[in-house]
Amino acid sequence: MSCTLRVRWTLIANRFPRPWRSCPRCGTQRAFECSSKFRLNASGRRLDAWLVYKCTTCDDTWNHTLFERRNARDLDPDLLSALEANDPSLVERYAFDVAALRRFAHRVEEFAGRVARKEEMANGPAAPARLEITLATPIPFAIRIDRLLAAELGLPRARISAMAHAGHITTAAGLNRPVRDGCRVEIDLTVGDADVILRNARP
Repeated sequence: MSCTLRVRWTLIANRFPRPWRSCPRCGTQRAFECSSKFRLNASGRRLDAWLVYKCTTCDDTWNHTLFERRNARDLDPDLLSALEANDPSLVERYAFDVAALRRFAHRVEEFAGRVARKEEMANGPAAPARLEITLATPIPFAIRIDRLLAAELGLPRARISAMAHAGHITTAAGLNRPVRDGCRVEIDLTVGDADVILRNARP
């Protein structure tokens, strides 16, 4: 029988990333917040699409270009419908595209996200010797794996670091790397703190 308890943590975003740009009205660099609204413009058979952002200080708007001068016939009808309906999943897709935002911004302020759900993958052993955590998030977060573990497992980050240096916490990604979808963390539960870790790792 396996001595490993397997759990999955699903993360969601606290908020959208905020690009910092020069605001014409404020006359200085300001953070811009996603409005969750698209803007479409038609010129003949050509379409332009933007995701609208607002200055957090004065509400001046900035239109983040998604595409320009695209022939309407070349667009997926479902994409066009989603743009017209301000579909939340499509807003999320573009708003979390940090690489695209960086092309138009002085910098992009990212937020950490949080664990929304913890699940046991199967009926685990009563007294597991190892814990395997799979991190599920379709959207990359700025939070580092070691900071996430410290916050969720109720341990000081220094303890997380010491366990990692001793080989009792392992992950292929590296604990100082940002959380990524599918990342797995393995923790040896035979070296102390098992009760605290198990209490906080489970649902």
